[in-house]
Amino acid sequence: QVQLAESGGDSVYAGGSLKLSCVVSGLPFADYCLGWFRQVPGAERELGAIAGISDIGTITYADSVKGRFTISKDNSKNTVSLQMGSLTPEDSAMYYCAADEWISSGDWLRPSEYDHWGQGIQVTVSS
Repeated sequence: QVQLAESGGDSVYAGGSLKLSCVVSGLPFADYCLGWFRQVPGAERELGAIAGISDIGTITYADSVKGRFTISKDNSKNTVSLQMGSLTPEDSAMYYCAADEWISSGDWLRPSEYDHWGQGIQVTVSS
């Protein structure tokens, strides 16, 4: 059974930093593409892309987080992490990690490409 479990969510003040982690089990972690997405609560809110990392470690970021967020993975711990800095209230959302066996390089930020998802974890940034 595939499981993705996020941790590290918290409430912080603007300008602060936070690190999210996602432990993945039930699949060959090193062979999978991994991504982070977020969703602001509300009707018809879409998942917003944050970052994706391929099986070989190639990384892509959404423009909104470039220079502030860093995605990384540790194959020995089956963990993908998201280091977030210079947080603003606009970063407040439910954050999700996701995994899929194969995604073409141009689609790593498309949530529809991912088959496996975590339950999500809340990040709240106060001004």
